Amino acid sequence: MMQINIQSPGIKLNQKLNGFVQEKVEKLFNYYSELISIDITLRVSNSETKENKICEIRLVIPGNDILASAQCKTFEEGVLSVVEIIKVRLKRKKSKIIGTRNDFSPKHLPN
Repeated sequence: MMQINIQSPGIKLNQKLNGFVQEKVEKLFNYYSELISIDITLRVSNSETKENKICEIRLVIPGNDILASAQCKTFEEGVLSVVEIIKVRLKRKKSKIIGTRNDFSPKHLPN
């Protein structure tokens, strides 16, 4: 079973935000079934701008992990943004794997 770890150093997450994050990142499993775990870090930067909420998501998968982050006005906005970035990367990774498998299919092997 896939594990979801949410860390928020120095911030107390409310139940609503916690549920929102869980719901959005669980959908990533539909894009790549070999996910081992998802690590999410939500933090506030020391910047002077309103866009000071940082969301980082790391997918632990066989091979190379996928890491993406975004800095937005709200954590919800950040989570949505990073999940979209990761979806694109997972689709790309999946198509590479399928392409590699096709390269080694019997019809391409010499007789």
